[in-house]
Amino acid sequence: MGGFEIDHCGLGLTARYTSSMSELVHGVDVVEVSRIAALLNEHDQRFAERVFTDAERRYSDASVGGRAERYAARFAAKEAVFKALGCGWSGGTSWTDIGVEHQPGGAPIVALTGRTAELAKVNHIVDWQLSLTHAGGIAMASVIGRRRREES
Repeated sequence: MGGFEIDHCGLGLTARYTSSMSELVHGVDVVEVSRIAALLNEHDQRFAERVFTDAERRYSDASVGGRAERYAARFAAKEAVFKALGCGWSGGTSWTDIGVEHQPGGAPIVALTGRTAELAKVNHIVDWQLSLTHAGGIAMASVIGRRRREES
């Protein structure tokens, strides 16, 4: 079995990576909340319907004081997924192909549909992990996808 070892920082802490392990893809994006707030103020429903899923709009609109922050974090998540897929916003993808939903405990999850789901499948990306945050006028999303290894 092929692979390699890494000695973390020369401390004798080694990690072994084998060719049978899954490959990870990562995307991250940062958005100024004021930019999304301005788009919401100027275009409101037209912008929201073009970019966000019904579930994302319901969740974001339910916030009394954090509406723009919620939308901005979800916008950053969409950009992060496009980066992880390596396609950007092209190839027939749509903003609403990527949705941020929630697990029963409240943790955000990535939900893909349409052309974006097809791209993930073609690229063997089977699992997604998502982290969102917003503070100080900035929203950020980090997404990690696990690429299933092809059987040889």
